[in-house]
Amino acid sequence: MKQIKIIAIKEFKDYFISPIAYIVISLFLIVTGWFFFSTFFMYGRADLRDFFSLLPITFSFFIPAITMRLFSEEKNVGSYETLLTMPVSFTDIAVGKFLAATLFTATMLVPTLSYPIFISFVGQVDPGPVIGGYIGAIFLAGAYCAIGLFASSLTRNQIIAFIIGCAGCFTLTIMDRMLFFMPSKIIAIIEYIGANSHFMNISKGIIDSRDIIYFVSVIFVFIFSTYLVMHEKN
Repeated sequence: MKQIKIIAIKEFKDYFISPIAYIVISLFLIVTGWFFFSTFFMYGRADLRDFFSLLPITFSFFIPAITMRLFSEEKNVGSYETLLTMPVSFTDIAVGKFLAATLFTATMLVPTLSYPIFISFVGQVDPGPVIGGYIGAIFLAGAYCAIGLFASSLTRNQIIAFIIGCAGCFTLTIMDRMLFFMPSKIIAIIEYIGANSHFMNISKGIIDSRDIIYFVSVIFVFIFSTYLVMHEKN
């Protein structure tokens, strides 16, 4: 646990050394702010439904931008080989980097807490969906960070890692929206594999163990896949 904590803290601090972190945060707040305030002013709806409903799509593009450097950059500059000489395991490295990316995404969400605060001044806020939405956002961020981490472990090129990460996250996001193309026998399976329905359940304030198990399973599968790639390429 000590090695995981050290790696996570180091990786989290490294985000703020690069200007990319500030660019990603700024763009994320501009996009989500537009979603929120356009709904509020154009439709007169004082809630966070559109903000949370569009978050999976938004995460599908922003989180791969956060995770694309985790392995790819280190492989290019040669620091990855140095990291492997330290008394840390592949598991420590994978989990540490995953926690750093997830924590950074959570940090990116902190300014959006101003949206429900703003609503509370002009209307009534239902705390259940708000709390559920942010809990769901953390689980969703964790799942997509695990996918992005895996994508970064596959290549030395950050752009390729970004594209692979986007493809994986976007596929999980839209999968349960493409059910009318699927054979009826596998609709239930495809619906369960898709991330959007699980996130939307939690964002309604419904904390179901099946949704939690889904996100934990996705995180485990892709962190373990990252471990296998690291082991294979070492």
